[in-house]
Amino acid sequence: MKNPLLKTGELGIFALGGLGEVGKNTYVYEIEDQIFIVDAGILFPDEHLLGIDYVIPDYTYLLENQDRIVGLFITHAHEDHIGGIPYLLKKVAIPKIYAAGIAIDLIEYKLMEHQDIKPPKIEEYKSYYKYQFKGVEISFIRMNHSIPDMFGFVFRTPQGILFHTGDFKIDFTPVGPGAEYDKLAAIGSEGVLCMMSDSTNAERDELIQSDSKIGKSINELFSRISGRIIIATFASNMYRIQQIIEASVMNNRKVAVFGRSMERAIEAGMQTGYIKAPKDTIVSGDDFNRLKTNEVTIIVTGSQGEPLAALSRIANGSHRQVKAMAGDTVIFSSSPIPGNQEGVNRTINKLFRLDVEVITHGPLADTHTSGHGAQQDLKLVLSLVKPKMFIPMHGEHRMLKTHKELAVDCGVKPENILIMDNGDVAALTSDTIRLAGKVTSGEIYIDGTGIGDIGSTVIKERKALSEEGLFAVVLSINSTAKKLFNEPTIISRGFIYMKGNEEITQSLANEAKRITQIELNKKLFNELNLKNAVIDHLNQKIFELTQRKPLVIPVIADIKS
Repeated sequence: MKNPLLKTGELGIFALGGLGEVGKNTYVYEIEDQIFIVDAGILFPDEHLLGIDYVIPDYTYLLENQDRIVGLFITHAHEDHIGGIPYLLKKVAIPKIYAAGIAIDLIEYKLMEHQDIKPPKIEEYKSYYKYQFKGVEISFIRMNHSIPDMFGFVFRTPQGILFHTGDFKIDFTPVGPGAEYDKLAAIGSEGVLCMMSDSTNAERDELIQSDSKIGKSINELFSRISGRIIIATFASNMYRIQQIIEASVMNNRKVAVFGRSMERAIEAGMQTGYIKAPKDTIVSGDDFNRLKTNEVTIIVTGSQGEPLAALSRIANGSHRQVKAMAGDTVIFSSSPIPGNQEGVNRTINKLFRLDVEVITHGPLADTHTSGHGAQQDLKLVLSLVKPKMFIPMHGEHRMLKTHKELAVDCGVKPENILIMDNGDVAALTSDTIRLAGKVTSGEIYIDGTGIGDIGSTVIKERKALSEEGLFAVVLSINSTAKKLFNEPTIISRGFIYMKGNEEITQSLANEAKRITQIELNKKLFNELNLKNAVIDHLNQKIFELTQRKPLVIPVIADIKS
């Protein structure tokens, strides 16, 4: 079934996640009635999504059109690009996953945790591979990012060349293989119809440091520290982990690793050769305690203040194997993701209470650099690729708008640039670009093992419970005899302390009793009407008495015999 929003001869580009947000990147290219999915990420929830583990896109459109899907193409192995794969596979039939290098290992690890999925074949591509589909050729351009094996995608279509950058930064002295700038210039000379480009750092007009400079900085830091070093970074930042191991070896330190995702990343990195450590460098969690304090480096998860991560448990004193002590130095080799600052500050404060030296990235120490290009990087790629049309992606709305201005500065006509939201469909021919309409998009919440069984109503209820508490009233009635059996039972949780507030609880019990009797006396008694009447009247009465709005729950037991 063809996309009804597209006219004959048009191709479609849209996102189910990744526009107006940094996360859940899932992009869709509709070319010659075929669907190419690029990435399938998750979004980590902020504070207002109480108790939610992850957010994924609504896959309805893909489910309805799964017979046209040719494959899922993965740019790189960050969670906001691969985290949604298991959930996508549970809903939609994907014929094949195309991925490269480290991404394959990390996807396989992820799928092993979901025993109920029969995964499709994972095809490993390399930067010189080309794949032919009906009227479409896909090839790859290696870019630099904070994780190895990050590739941009080139779609050669009847309408022209499309280029999807993926996440990137310009790094002329990278830790791993260099980016293929010659290929960017080559497609630029050939003529690119449209480019979709990473906008994460579009607002930053500064030089993003090279990863190799951070390695030198970490080594210098290690040489000056005499006690134990505890260093927190992203588990996915293979290059940084390698730099920490190298700095440890140069300073005669053994390395211990804590945090499940960190252990898994190091295992995958060693299998693919991105992490190299001399024999016996990495020691077990039990062995490191036998070493002197100046002979050990501890690599941990928790650089974002996550409450259950290794560093947070060390700061709380609840970690089984690592106890922080005076003389330790904790290094944050990361920057807080927007929204995580509070959690990071909490962890830092707890560490200071333990008399631990804390070093964060700042003017005194270069311990981190971004994996996303700032304005000069984005302009360089725009200048090399010279796209006729442009769609900024991977970023919040203001980032996309700033990226549009950069594209205009680089010669793209403003009328050829679309700022879109998730679900908006761009329709392109070799000469035109237009907004064609919307497909189904939205957010699906994952809570425990449930996918999408929690909607916005539950979130609102959780918010009300967390702020206002709960007020329950248990009513035992006989609907046949039209009478209450006994006095209403009142239960209050997080609303008022019942001891000392007997007057309020008694007046609320009397109100519930009065409403119940009125409803019972009606000719046609209905339990639902009774519940609604109790909720309405008690809400009003509670607000009059306390100026609060707890969640009111009437529980009715109808004993007819």
